[in-house]
Amino acid sequence: MPLWLQEYSWRQSGTAVYLSLPVRGLRVTAANIFCTERYLKVSVPPFLFEAVLYAPIDETNSTAKIGNGVVFFTLYKKEAAMWESLAVANVNKEELQHLRENAVLKAHEKAKEETEAKKVTKQEHKKYALEATMKLEEAERKRIEDLKEQERQKVAKELELWRRQQNNAEKQKRVQNKGDLHEEVEQLKEKKREKINKTRIPHEEISKTKLKDTKGRGSCSIFSENLKEEQLPAPRSAGTIKINFTSRVFPTALRESRVAEEEEWLQKQAEARRTISADLSELEDLKEEEKNPDWLKDKGNKMFATGDYLAAVNAYNLAVRLNNKLPLLYLNRAACHLKLRNLHKAIEDSSKALELLTPPVPDNENARVKAYVRRGTAFCQLELYAEGLQDYEAALKIDPKNKTIEKDAEKIRHTIQGTVHNS
Repeated sequence: MPLWLQEYSWRQSGTAVYLSLPVRGLRVTAANIFCTERYLKVSVPPFLFEAVLYAPIDETNSTAKIGNGVVFFTLYKKEAAMWESLAVANVNKEELQHLRENAVLKAHEKAKEETEAKKVTKQEHKKYALEATMKLEEAERKRIEDLKEQERQKVAKELELWRRQQNNAEKQKRVQNKGDLHEEVEQLKEKKREKINKTRIPHEEISKTKLKDTKGRGSCSIFSENLKEEQLPAPRSAGTIKINFTSRVFPTALRESRVAEEEEWLQKQAEARRTISADLSELEDLKEEEKNPDWLKDKGNKMFATGDYLAAVNAYNLAVRLNNKLPLLYLNRAACHLKLRNLHKAIEDSSKALELLTPPVPDNENARVKAYVRRGTAFCQLELYAEGLQDYEAALKIDPKNKTIEKDAEKIRHTIQGTVHNS
């Protein structure tokens, strides 16, 4: 049987009713209060307060304040009028049960309506958010298309200007070539004239002497066979021209634009050959897959997972000797050194990994975060808290949502403050 709370006080104005219900020693929450326009109930087992109100109230705007062992109700009337009493008197059990059922039914209907209204509002908000997102994406797409069009127009203008410059340069070159060719032709003509003039004078002298010698022995023409043979130049001598080509490693022709790329490739090949040939006596017993740095890295990861840190370090060492340009090898070896308390080596490997993880791009964010955290951890274990805090803060700049790193950084700050305070 419930224990009825019968001690209460109330007062009213033209528009509101103020009810004070003492509940000392009881823990009352909003879940213990049930109110409709004609029914008010406060249930804190085994205690119960129940009232069928004298007139309807506005349960939406009415309030209940809980504090200092009192529940204070402010019940706003639907119609401004003075009540004769707080509750209706002489209500039998059937009427009271009927009022209770109606109150519960109305409360369920109201809750259902509120739920539906919230669902509709949520759908409208989702629709609005979707429309806003689509508008933003459309605006961004349009902006990108405009930028592309501007770049396309800019490139087209630059290409057209370049073509004009090329055409003008070709025209100038053709004009210059024509002028040079004309000068060469004139020079050849001049040389030919000089040569003819030089050969004409001695031939005239020879012809005169021959004419003088042949007087009295019969007439002889200056266009004789002997004269023609003497005027013909001697034939050119045959010769051989030797051409030597520069030796090349590549089968393609030499291009000035590809010289730097070819030299870089040759240097990398030479470095790889030197690396493989180094300590050849130690590598002779290895299998082919054991000479693969990626295979050795996976092997080291498996050994690290099983807790065999020394074997993992050996695997990473051999992989680094085969290829010292993979940052993950140094990063994983730094983790092994942390487990083995080789703190200085952990710092060196983390620093080398950060050096190789350049430039900083989104694809290597996780690796850079791990490198900063492992180096920072090694610094802190060496009691170099300032350097460790710098690395943790650098990791937080890359991944600001990482709560674990944030908590560790806060611990390091407290440690630094405590050290300064003690000193």
